[in-house]
Amino acid sequence: MTTMVTQAADWTRVCHIKEIPVLGARQLQRPQGPAVALFRTADERVFALLDRCPHKGGPLSQGLVFGHAVACPLHNWTIALDSGQALAPDQGCSARFSVQLREGEVWLRRSELDSLGLEFAPLQAGPCGA
Repeated sequence: MTTMVTQAADWTRVCHIKEIPVLGARQLQRPQGPAVALFRTADERVFALLDRCPHKGGPLSQGLVFGHAVACPLHNWTIALDSGQALAPDQGCSARFSVQLREGEVWLRRSELDSLGLEFAPLQAGPCGA
């Protein structure tokens, strides 16, 4: 029973889905580290990535959202929203954050907000979410 309470307590409400434009993004500032970009797709799914392209650190929240991907506004790298992985021929990964939708409210894991992507460095290779 304690585990379920801990897991539930790890989620934090960040906004309402209507606060994210369809085929667009919204920035979520954190006390430390780069912001998190929240993306809303045409099919009403919400994804969260570190607001930095793995290539040169471009702000993904300012990119074009299409399907389940975003094009970085600096050099047009395409990043998959579900994994944070750059699509071929490009390589690299933007940290991905877990998302829950509850009755139109967007929730993220507090533990991930407090730990993922805090020391961002462009062109890092490795598994997504690391």
